[in-house]
Amino acid sequence: MSSWAIRHATVSDVDDIVIIEDSQFPEPWSRGMLVDELTNAANRRFTVVEIDRTVVGFLGLMYVLKDEMHINTLGVRPGFESRGIATALLTDGFSDARSRGIERATLEVAASNTRAHQLYYRFGFKPVGVRKRYYEKTGEDALILWAELEDLVVPTTPTDS
Repeated sequence: MSSWAIRHATVSDVDDIVIIEDSQFPEPWSRGMLVDELTNAANRRFTVVEIDRTVVGFLGLMYVLKDEMHINTLGVRPGFESRGIATALLTDGFSDARSRGIERATLEVAASNTRAHQLYYRFGFKPVGVRKRYYEKTGEDALILWAELEDLVVPTTPTDS
């Protein structure tokens, strides 16, 4: 595999991100939503992993309060799973969050997405609740996960989604 690095996403990355969103999620973010995220630098951070000029993974974070962040979206292009891309994106995101004084992180994840659960649990996230019928199209519940950044563990194995 070619080498890759994490970089800040730009609006020119939206086409690749949409492809990944559409392949990963039953309710993917729209192009407009993604452009809004990418252009809202005040309280958003969007990063990508690129290989051979193709985005193969992305992470969207939102800084909610002075000490809290929300993981809005995380995806890896089909065929690039289990290479450590999601782990690297999260590790980079948590490092940035700590530098901003962020103390805790939260997210919602589909109840049936056990692969994502495993990834987040490896970092030390814990379920704290359920949002019933959170996903409009499928009616599926979402688990609410929380973690204190000081307690996060950086996984050493690359297996992730």
